[in-house]
Amino acid sequence: MNAAQEIHEFLLNKAKRLTEDWYNSLDKSDPHGVYSTTDPSAIELLKKQNYEFHIQFCELFVQEESVFLTSFEKWVIEVAKDEEHLSTPVHFIVREFFRTRDQYLFFLKEFFNGASPAYSQDVIDSWNKKIIHTIDNVVMWFMQEHHKFSVKRLQCQQEMINELSSPVIKLNRGTGLLPLVGDIDTARAKLILEKTLQQCAEKRVDCLLIDLSGVIMIDTMVAQQLFHLVEALGLIGVKTTLSGIRPELAQTAVQLGLDFTQMSITSTLSRAISSRDI
Repeated sequence: MNAAQEIHEFLLNKAKRLTEDWYNSLDKSDPHGVYSTTDPSAIELLKKQNYEFHIQFCELFVQEESVFLTSFEKWVIEVAKDEEHLSTPVHFIVREFFRTRDQYLFFLKEFFNGASPAYSQDVIDSWNKKIIHTIDNVVMWFMQEHHKFSVKRLQCQQEMINELSSPVIKLNRGTGLLPLVGDIDTARAKLILEKTLQQCAEKRVDCLLIDLSGVIMIDTMVAQQLFHLVEALGLIGVKTTLSGIRPELAQTAVQLGLDFTQMSITSTLSRAISSRDI
C-alpha cells in the first residue's frame, strides 16, 4: 500500500471523529446562520453535510484531481443552495472551511508522526500543500455557487415583492384600485405598467383608481412612465382617476410638460371612491 492509499484509509477512518470534533468546537454563540441552530433536525443535517464532505474529500488521495472535482460537485451544489447556508453570513462559512482544513493538517501530521518507515519532509510538505491547495479551490468553487444561488434567491424575493407592490384590487364589479407605495424607480415603473394592464384585463376593470399618496419619491422617468400607464389603460378601455398627487410629483409633471388636464384627478383616495359611489 503506497502513501496515498495509507493516508486515504487513515483519514477515512477519522471521518466521524472529524465531524464530531468540528461540531463540538463550533462557535454557536452568534445568532445568525446555520451554525447556531438548536433545531435537532437542522443539527443532524449539518453534521450529515459535514460528514459527507469528509467522505468526498478523502478521495483526493486516491483519485485524479479532475475525477475528484467532478465527484465533489454534487456536495458543493447541494450545500451551496441549502436554504440554511444561504441565510448564513458568508464569512462564517469560509471560517468553517478553514477550520476543517486545519483538522486535516493536524491528522495528517499525526499520520506522518506514526508512520514507519518515516516519510521524507518533501513528501510531507507535498501532501500538506495538496490539502491546502484543494480546500482553497473548494472554497472558491463553493463561494461562486453560493453567490449564484444567493442572487437567484434575491431575484425571486424581489419578483415576489414586485408582484405584491403593484396589485390591482377589485372594489366592485367594474372598479379597481391600484395603491402605489414607496419609492418607484424606472424598473418598478415598467413592471407596474405591464402588470396593471394585465390585471385590469383579467379582472375586467373598466375604471381604475390610482392612488399616489404613498409614493415617497419619483423622478422624471417614472413620472413619464405613469403618464404612459394612463394612456395605455385608455387604449384598452379603462378610465383612470389619479388621487394623492404630492406637490413634488405635480411639479415634476409640469417641468416635463405632461398634460394631465384630460385626466380625472382628486386630492384624496376617499374622494375618488366617493365619486364612484363605492
